[in-house]
Parts: sequence; C-alpha cells; structure tokens
Amino acid sequence: MVAQSVAVGVDHLYLADHVSFHDGSGNDGFVEVAALSQLHPTVKVMISIYLLPLRHPLPVARQLATMHKIAPGRMLFGVGVGGEDRNEIEMCGVDPRTRGRRTNESLAIIRQLMDGKTIDFDGEFFQLEGARIKPAITQQIPIIVGGRSDAALVRAGTYGDGWIGVWCSPRRFEEALQIVQNAADSAGRSNTNWLHGYQPWLGIGDTKAEARAVVAKEMEAFYKVPFEKFERYTPYGTPDDVAEQLKPYVEAGCRVMNLKVCARDDNESIEAAGAIGRALT
Repeated sequence: MVAQSVAVGVDHLYLADHVSFHDGSGNDGFVEVAALSQLHPTVKVMISIYLLPLRHPLPVARQLATMHKIAPGRMLFGVGVGGEDRNEIEMCGVDPRTRGRRTNESLAIIRQLMDGKTIDFDGEFFQLEGARIKPAITQQIPIIVGGRSDAALVRAGTYGDGWIGVWCSPRRFEEALQIVQNAADSAGRSNTNWLHGYQPWLGIGDTKAEARAVVAKEMEAFYKVPFEKFERYTPYGTPDDVAEQLKPYVEAGCRVMNLKVCARDDNESIEAAGAIGRALT
C-alpha cells in the first residue's frame, strides 16, 4: 500500500498519536512512523498530532534523533496539546489546564537539544542540568504545531516551523498564518521558512450524496458526534470536487496537505489522494 501511494504521487504519509483515547484506543505515533519509514526509501512520514504535553521532552528529543538516524530528512513532527478527551490527559498524570505551558517548555527544550546544545533548564514543569542528545541532528526535523486557538498560533510562531490547521475556513486559515507571523516577528524569528499545513477529513464517491455518506459514517464512528458538526469544513464529492474546495488553502500558504480520505475501499482512497495532490500542485 505504501508503494502504491508513492506511485500515485503521495509524497508523505501521516499517522495520529493517542495514549488512551475515549474508549482506550490509540497508537503510539513514534512507533508507527518508525515502522512506516522503513517500508519505502524516500517517502516522508509525519506524526500529526503528537500529544507532547503527555511526555517528557528529553526522551522525545531522543526519539527524534533516532528518527533522524533511521530516516534522515524524511520526518515531519506535528505537535499539539490534545484536549478532545480530557480523561486521556488526566490518566497520564497531567492537569489539562497546564497543557499549553508544558508544551511551550517542551518545545523550547527540544529545539535546543536538536541543535546539539548542552542545556540547563529550570522551568515550571521541567528541570534539566547538563542535558544533551548525541549525536546531534544534522538535518533539522520540522516542527509543525497544531491547534485552533490563538494560543496555538502564537506557539507555532514562537517555537515551530509551521502551523497545521483543521476545521477552519480558508479565510480563518489565512488570518491564522498572519497571527503566526506576528508571533514569530515578536520572537525574533522573522525569516522562518514556513511549512504550514492543513489536515481535512474528506469523502470520495461518484456522487456528492455517496461521498457524504462515506465520510459521515467514519467521522461519527471516530468522534462520537453528529457529522453536521464537521460538515462545513469537510470536502466531499469526486477528487476534482474536493481539490476545488482545497485550493484556497494552498493559495493562502498551505504547503503540507494531510488528507484523511474516506472512500469505498483503500484502493479508491489511495487513487483519490494522488489525484487530489496532482490537482493542487
């Protein structure tokens, strides 16, 4: 399936990360992308989104260094604070109210460790003395920050290499990128080479009705809420229909498009992803 995806033009594959989501489900994002990266020699892999506040930043930096070793130049690291399931956060011993501050500290630490620095850090949540990760990462792994709030956008501008949006209009996407840039300017990061992204669910079918039914069923099963809550931000139809709905995001500055394609079977999903990608480039 990976080879088939690459053959139709897919340039990266992404996987989510959850410790114990809703009914206890989930997969470890790092384990999965490590395995996936070995199935093809060139395809990029991405965790989107890794629940960073549930982990200590030092072992996360080690995991990134290991990914750099086994798949150099092929990893994108999407991070976020979570929040769709408060219980998942609490079970990991984390106060949900501290997610944002913990993530900020972790990103500050991880960025320095990835630069090969030996650091001391005395923060609200983490204290490190002489921390280092060797060998240093010689080709930086882009950190793309997720989240819909303005706090997440400021976090992306302050610590990230991009922001990845979900469930927002093209207008809000464009506004969000300006907030990111303003935060970067304030942090002295005006010349960042941004790698912004968007991550939509989408439905594929021969008709709009068929495509809607496919994506609605999958989203309702995953999120346990009616599809109508997501419908205005969920493209569906033929691949050409979907590409037309996604073009405004590309025009606004999206460079990474994570497509969650819902179709009648895996082959149709892969072919549709390739067709949509070609239409957007």
